Amino acid sequence: MTYRYPETAVLYRKLTRTFPRIVRGQGSRLFDETGKEYLDGSGGAYVANLGHGVAEVVAEVADQIQRVAYVSGLTFTNDAVEALAAELAPLSPGDLDKFMFLTSGSDAVEAALKLARQYWVETGFPGKHKIIALAPGYHGNTMLALAASARKHYQTLFKEWLVPVVQMPAPYRYRCDCGDGADCPRCTGRLLEEVIAREGADSIAVFVGETIGGSSTGASVPRPEYWRTIRDICTRHRILWLADEVLVGSGRTGTWTAVERYGVVPDLLTLGKGISGGYAPLAAVVAPERILDPIARGSGGVLHAQTFTHTPMVCAAGLAAVRYLKRHDLLARCRRMGAVLHERLGPFRDHPLVGDIRGRGLLAGIEFVADRATRAPFPRAAKIAETFTDLAQDEGLVVWPNVGQADGTNGDLVCLAPPFVVTDEELDEMMIRFGRALDRTLATRG
Repeated sequence: MTYRYPETAVLYRKLTRTFPRIVRGQGSRLFDETGKEYLDGSGGAYVANLGHGVAEVVAEVADQIQRVAYVSGLTFTNDAVEALAAELAPLSPGDLDKFMFLTSGSDAVEAALKLARQYWVETGFPGKHKIIALAPGYHGNTMLALAASARKHYQTLFKEWLVPVVQMPAPYRYRCDCGDGADCPRCTGRLLEEVIAREGADSIAVFVGETIGGSSTGASVPRPEYWRTIRDICTRHRILWLADEVLVGSGRTGTWTAVERYGVVPDLLTLGKGISGGYAPLAAVVAPERILDPIARGSGGVLHAQTFTHTPMVCAAGLAAVRYLKRHDLLARCRRMGAVLHERLGPFRDHPLVGDIRGRGLLAGIEFVADRATRAPFPRAAKIAETFTDLAQDEGLVVWPNVGQADGTNGDLVCLAPPFVVTDEELDEMMIRFGRALDRTLATRG
């Protein structure tokens, strides 16, 4: 049978391609119905942190479903949500210890941005409504999260429906002309002062950014002082800082939160993707009492509703995943295997298609360029990222592509983000398959 539109009843995300039908997963490997094996080099969409087929996580979720699968978070609390929040609180930075559990990263970002706005209204500053967001950057596909994202190819059809968002260049060292200079406003974060001066601090509610770049900048890592500078500027100008860690949190970069390595605490934090290891759709908004207390004294409730908020079944998956991660010391394993991943990728730096390789932990971005000396991207029409991704899948390797990062339209990169349980041997095999796909992509260029 062919799995593509319109051959089946499924509305596929892509209407012009055929989809292999996956029937089983184990560890870092997936198997389709023909028996073909794939190395899951991106954890799906940066989700499968624990690997596939972890029986004990499945058993704990099944046990929760047998007891109670769903109750409304508006009416009841439940064992799973209380235990998950208690499990996560000691892992969170600073005073961020209150959790709203949702079912997608987009929804979590949407809720966090709305919470920031609600906080300012309920504390007597209704004029603070603007959002400052980094570009390139990505925060989701619900409308407010999409407005805060810098993805023209996603926004074009819906621009009339999107609210205006102030954009500021992201700390993207490979694409900055400063040569990593110490005085660069973009790379140090000091550029935020200029943006605030132009827009007016009294009108700005929240600054949002991915702590380490996600797929939009291919795992670009800001300089050590960047987030300390942002924290200082936001504090001085009474602007809330939302750290979006939907992709880079939950251990992906070797610490539970990526911001931990910067030694500062945001006002709000979002988590998602790997927080449940893919065993249920789960995301979270993390907030401190200093943000929530004025709302408790005022309207008395957070103005974001979702049917599956705090669902027992979903929270049980998160609880089982976090406890499994702790029991098997997978954060330390992520750091150790992340160093191996980046070492193995080193030889590809000299490949004619590769401009840069970067990242932290088990997150790596590989940026493709037409000219290594000038960093000139391929034209969008060349579809290098898509070509490489298809050829890698043909070789049995799953990667995650991104486009448009160079100037909003042009640019190609792929990311690797394998499960934390990946072995040395599997990383070696990933590199073999990656190299084959890279050479085949080069061959398509003539």
